[in-house]
Amino acid sequence: MIKQINKNLNFLYICSGYLAAFFLILVLLFILTGISSRIFGFYIRGLAEYSGYSMAASSFFALSYTFYDKAHIRITLFLVKLKPVSRKLAEIWCLSVATIFSGFLAFFFTKMAFVSIKFEERSEGADEILIWIPQSAVAFGSIIFFICVFHHLINSIFNKD
Repeated sequence: MIKQINKNLNFLYICSGYLAAFFLILVLLFILTGISSRIFGFYIRGLAEYSGYSMAASSFFALSYTFYDKAHIRITLFLVKLKPVSRKLAEIWCLSVATIFSGFLAFFFTKMAFVSIKFEERSEGADEILIWIPQSAVAFGSIIFFICVFHHLINSIFNKD
C-alpha cells in the first residue's frame, strides 16, 4: 500500500510539472499575442495580467516537481561533511522546517483564495477578472508543494529515499 501511495504521489508531482509547463506556454502565447496585436494595431485587454497570472501558476506548480526531481538548491555541500547519523538528523530537521513553512504557505494562499471568493474581489487591471481564479492555481500549487515536502520528510524518517 505504501508503494502505491508513493507511486501516486510521484505521479502527482510529475503532473504538476506538466501543469507548470502548460502555464509557461500560456505565458509565451500571451506575450506573443500582445506583441502581434501591437504590430497590427489592435489592443487585447488584460494580456499582461494573464501573462503574470500564468507565470505565478507556473512557478508554484513547478515547486513540487523540482523538489521531487531534486532540482532545488539543497544543502548537500554541508550534509556530505557530516557523519551518517548527523547527516540523517540534519536532513530530517531541514525537511521538518521546510514542511512547516510550506504548510503555512499553502494554508495562507488557500485562505487568501477563499477570502477573495467571499468578497468577490476583482483584479485592478484592465481585465477585472475575479482574482480567486489565478489565486486558486497558486494555492493548489502550494498545496502540492506542501504534500511533496511532507512526503519527503516521511520517506526520510523511514529510510525510504
